[in-house]
Amino acid sequence: MKRLYGLIAILLVFLGFAFVQEKHQTAQKAKVPTVGILQLLSHPALDAIHKGIIHGLAEEGYHVGKNVKIDFQNAQNDQSNLKTMSARFVNENADAMIGIATPSAQALANASSNIPVVLGAITDPEGAHLVKSNEHPGNNVTGVSDQAPLKSQLKLIQKIMPNMKTLGIIYTSSDDSATAQYHQFAALCKQQHVTLKAYSIANTNDLNQVAQQMVSQVDAVYVPTDNTVASAMQTLVSTANAKKVPVFPAVDTMVKAGGLATLSINQYKLGVQTGKMTAAILKGKKPADTPIEFERKGEMTINLSQAKKLGITLPASVVKEAKEHGEVFK
Repeated sequence: MKRLYGLIAILLVFLGFAFVQEKHQTAQKAKVPTVGILQLLSHPALDAIHKGIIHGLAEEGYHVGKNVKIDFQNAQNDQSNLKTMSARFVNENADAMIGIATPSAQALANASSNIPVVLGAITDPEGAHLVKSNEHPGNNVTGVSDQAPLKSQLKLIQKIMPNMKTLGIIYTSSDDSATAQYHQFAALCKQQHVTLKAYSIANTNDLNQVAQQMVSQVDAVYVPTDNTVASAMQTLVSTANAKKVPVFPAVDTMVKAGGLATLSINQYKLGVQTGKMTAAILKGKKPADTPIEFERKGEMTINLSQAKKLGITLPASVVKEAKEHGEVFK
């Protein structure tokens, strides 16, 4: 009988140890957080933000495939995809969700009021009704803004085009961020006594026709932070080049695609900033108490081959600044 009790005791100890081990392994697996990343569509600026996010997470100790799971979804500019993909993140109990571009962030915010949503470079979080205020977001949403330095960009256009009579601006009417930037830019132009003509599109199918009309009526074109226009930048540039009209985009990656110059926030660095904020939230920081972060300092980006194609000589000071503190595309 004593032997039997001894065997039972040993068996109970063994089973208890196995249970503890299994529970520990399960807990270890549960410690790996899931981050859902929802990108509106593919173009260089948004792709750069995505890459930056991964880098930012890694800088804070979260390495993909090791101690963080990334569920990346690209909606390809389809509203129904945005809704479905947002629901996917909620169903898998993601620990945080990142929205790259305003429609993505809005879809995520609509999908959950509990899971933290990090804005991956959203131009106007407050204006897009994603937060109560930029200083005090208040709910489960916070993040990083890619608000362009509009005043500096207008000054750059004037510096490069001193004899400009009319400046055109083209934006997507359904894009909240682009529309907000249009109104801000229009106010600046009025202050600086710059004649601005506005042209809007509903989607990329409108771009060629609207652009043809625009370049016949203006001396230069400004493009705000607009994902629809950015995705069809080559169409816009081709149309503008035919009339020798320079395009000044708000975003650095759009200069590489044929824009002439800009003083803009680096999209990759914005992504890094977003990744770091996400890491802080995974470690326990509350979105409601985390102010929206803004990057105020722009970097000069120029396209020398485009300047040559248009017969425009860029001011020496602009070229120098781009070489020393920004980026030069040849």
